[in-house]
Amino acid sequence: MNVSRQQAAVSEDAGSAARGPRARTRRLMLETATRLMQAGATPSVSEVAEAAEVSRATAYRYFPSQAALVQAVVNEGLGPILTWKSASTDPERRVVELFDTAMPRIEAFEATFKAALKLSLDQWARRQAGTLGGEPAFTRGHRVDLLKDAIAPLKDRLPPREFKRLAQALSLIFGVEVLIVLKDIWGLDSRKRMSVAQWAAGALVRAAVVESMANEDRSAPAIATK
Repeated sequence: MNVSRQQAAVSEDAGSAARGPRARTRRLMLETATRLMQAGATPSVSEVAEAAEVSRATAYRYFPSQAALVQAVVNEGLGPILTWKSASTDPERRVVELFDTAMPRIEAFEATFKAALKLSLDQWARRQAGTLGGEPAFTRGHRVDLLKDAIAPLKDRLPPREFKRLAQALSLIFGVEVLIVLKDIWGLDSRKRMSVAQWAAGALVRAAVVESMANEDRSAPAIATK
């Protein structure tokens, strides 16, 4: 279920290109699931089938599990974020561009992404309790590829461990969790949320570069003096 953003984009393009009753039924299922998730629900395949007036057997042919259904809806919500690219070679600028592309879309589909997060947390709780059984797990991971792509110019400048750590640190301020903290807890409006997130992201990139340069200076052999 941990589908890369490239695979998700290709899959969506293939689905969009399809024609006929199957494509229309799948589209109906996705639109119905999106409507329910935008209303705050985390629907099962059966619930979406009932709301879309599609037989359960048909629905499960398209989406064999709740995780598969929610993943498809999330990919729909992410939309242009999945195909984001930057021509800049400046890692800080690239991160700014990614946030500029992603944050408005995340805000527009806030309820959908929060519903997906709820499913992830519910499954974790059931797994801890030993009641998840054989239900396929819903996992999230698009931000990993996105953030690694954003800081790609640093790949040859930072040691692999530091490059990965930077991507991990940036992931803390990217995604629907940002809304939970800055909107729900701090009550910031959209402009202020973006300002704080961009500031934090820029600070992390600059700190990683400065730290790496300092480490290089310390490890450089001292020049012998007479």
